[in-house]
Amino acid sequence: MPVPTAILALVATFDLPLDELRRYKPDRTEPADFDDFWAATLTESRGLAAPPRFEPYRSSLRTLDVFDVTFSGFGGQPIKGWLLAPAGATDPLPTVVEYIGYGGGRQFPYGWLTWATAGYAHLVMDTRGQGSEWSPGDTPDIETTPATGQHPGFFTRGIDGRDTYYYRRLMTDAVLAVDAAVANPIVDANRVVVAGNSQGGGLALAVAGLSPIPKAAAIDVPAMCHWRRAVEITDTTPYHEVTRYLATRRDKVETTFATLAYFDGMNFAPRASAPALFSVGLMDDICVPSSVFAAFNHYGGPADIRVYPFNGHDAGHLHHVAEKFAFLEGLGLAP
Repeated sequence: MPVPTAILALVATFDLPLDELRRYKPDRTEPADFDDFWAATLTESRGLAAPPRFEPYRSSLRTLDVFDVTFSGFGGQPIKGWLLAPAGATDPLPTVVEYIGYGGGRQFPYGWLTWATAGYAHLVMDTRGQGSEWSPGDTPDIETTPATGQHPGFFTRGIDGRDTYYYRRLMTDAVLAVDAAVANPIVDANRVVVAGNSQGGGLALAVAGLSPIPKAAAIDVPAMCHWRRAVEITDTTPYHEVTRYLATRRDKVETTFATLAYFDGMNFAPRASAPALFSVGLMDDICVPSSVFAAFNHYGGPADIRVYPFNGHDAGHLHHVAEKFAFLEGLGLAP
């Protein structure tokens, strides 16, 4: 059934006009100890890390080799993943480390064919505790410190403080996934790319700001950017989790956003230097355009953005895959 024009117009114009989005650069709110917090977090987890394991996985993919990956993430906890590469490849390859969107897990290797088919090595990181919405996962979320109540989901898990917050664990996993990738001899440590969509895009942005290893970042409709504006202007999953949480914890508003400031893509962005390609859908009512542009306009390295005026959270979809291939080819990062 066609969407009525009046409804489409409402969806299309709920955020700022494009000319204002291109100039939208709100003040950042990172805490004074932002860098120290992340340096200490990563140092502690790296100190507990075991060597990653890459175990051959028997599949029916005749043109690709597949490895079942286990590496150490936050607190030394085991995190699963897949590594795919062209069959029989021995020389170090440009490698894409990819993070998964909200609610998804690593599923089966058959769902991750694009990059390896194009000649890249491709490490897909499983998402701790997730994998129950649209694809299964295999990694539990092990909480090492107690936390109080949360709204169902992950955006408010442990949100009482920066040390207990779920995304401290997940973002640490994401950084250490890059460390694990470069430990494999098939991976060219000088040609590593981080990539992801939505939650995965937010993780790719965080890693670009926290790790010196990535040489490029493909950041599609990133979540966890400009938290306060996103929470205030959209009520879709998963930002509505924060809205619902604060609706019953009226005295927790400022402490909640103080926690989220440690995990805001707008604060990771200026710390990144690798060339980046962003994408945004102007009808996106999940990762709203102003939150994406807030991160993009603060990005510290060379960056470009593909704008899809008539798309929502799907943004450029398969059309944008071609844009990412061209972006990496232009950087000399193609196989």
